[in-house]
Amino acid sequence: MGKSKEKKIKQSLEEEGRSADVKMGKVSETLDVEIKTIGENPEKKTSPVIGYFPSGFDPLKNSNESDESGPSIKVYKNMNSRNRKNPRMQVVVGVSGSAVNFVGTNYSGEATTPQLCNYALGVLDKETGVLKMVPIAANRIFRLDPKVGGLKQPEKELPDASKEDTAEEKYNKRNNLSLMYSTKKNIRRDKKREALRETGDPGMQEDMDHKLKGIVVKTEALEAIASAANERNIPPYNLDATAAETAYPLDRIILKGEWDYLLDIFQLTNDGSEAPSDAYPSFVCNRLHKLETVKDEGKKQRMAGILSYITHLIKFKDRHSMDGVSSAKHHKLPSILSQKFSSMFGTTKEKRVPDEKQKLLISYVLVLSLFADDFRSDPSDIAKDLRMNPITLRTHYEYLGCKFVRDNKVLVATLPVPLDFQTVKRKRKSR
Repeated sequence: MGKSKEKKIKQSLEEEGRSADVKMGKVSETLDVEIKTIGENPEKKTSPVIGYFPSGFDPLKNSNESDESGPSIKVYKNMNSRNRKNPRMQVVVGVSGSAVNFVGTNYSGEATTPQLCNYALGVLDKETGVLKMVPIAANRIFRLDPKVGGLKQPEKELPDASKEDTAEEKYNKRNNLSLMYSTKKNIRRDKKREALRETGDPGMQEDMDHKLKGIVVKTEALEAIASAANERNIPPYNLDATAAETAYPLDRIILKGEWDYLLDIFQLTNDGSEAPSDAYPSFVCNRLHKLETVKDEGKKQRMAGILSYITHLIKFKDRHSMDGVSSAKHHKLPSILSQKFSSMFGTTKEKRVPDEKQKLLISYVLVLSLFADDFRSDPSDIAKDLRMNPITLRTHYEYLGCKFVRDNKVLVATLPVPLDFQTVKRKRKSR
């Protein structure tokens, strides 16, 4: 019974509302229309422009339909704008007989506020029952402010004109947003950066000097880099050596702390895995079988470390050359060796190895290859890895003090001691 009473009350209210509309001259009509959207095409035609007068000015108040001297409307568009879909626009509404123009733009003042919606203009044709939706120009409603012609307007006359923030203000805003919405990891990272940026503390320099005094300098690393820059441009050597193993001291080529980063080949052999041929030079791949015959773990690790060091040297050379970049693209070079090689061979990530430093790098590779072959080395495969002619590489061996002998019809490089370097003979100029 309660529901039927509610229905009767609603029906009576609707009838009273309809009768009231008829008395006031209002007639409600329901139409079934078809909605069509028209895309924006700024290259062929300009979309409708919508603006408003915040001053309350009514341009049609004192104009008649037959009056030709009504308000003039001009739309200016920057054809050289970078954003062709939404170029800079300016709308000017002129009043006849007055020096005041109403000007609105889509790039300054109110138009620079964040846009949270899209505007469109709808035109209904009752005869065809079609409602056409057209996007408006620049998706902005132009604020038409009065301007007096002939007077220079200040660049920032509007209080709400956009003002570009300084770098410090942008940093503070971004930092505040990170504190409010970012993760704990990013917040800790930003705090560390902020601590590094704080340089105004007068006692900071004193604390830094106190900490620097407690740093222990590794002289062996400095000596290794300095010895690489000797007169002959070769690895550190000993002219008084009586054995080939001490002619080029290995502990001055591979430092004590670097052996811990040369365990990749040693671990491969212990696991019984095969080394991929594309990851290691052919010289190294052809000598991995020697490691299986070595029973002493110390000697085996030393031999594997030498082969690993040769690999890093060759990949470093390929990475900084034009013809070997692809082979060293996926090679992982330890950071301690990357810094050392960059200091020794005078390179950066972008520059190639200079010619003189490239000769020094080749000398390091050849000396280590002699260690790997017990000082009787066949230069054919190492020449292939260095992308050099074996005949040209022979001069590098001789420059290191090596001699070539035949072993089973194969020419091998040996290192006689004491070292006897060849002197370069210069021709005298004829008078």
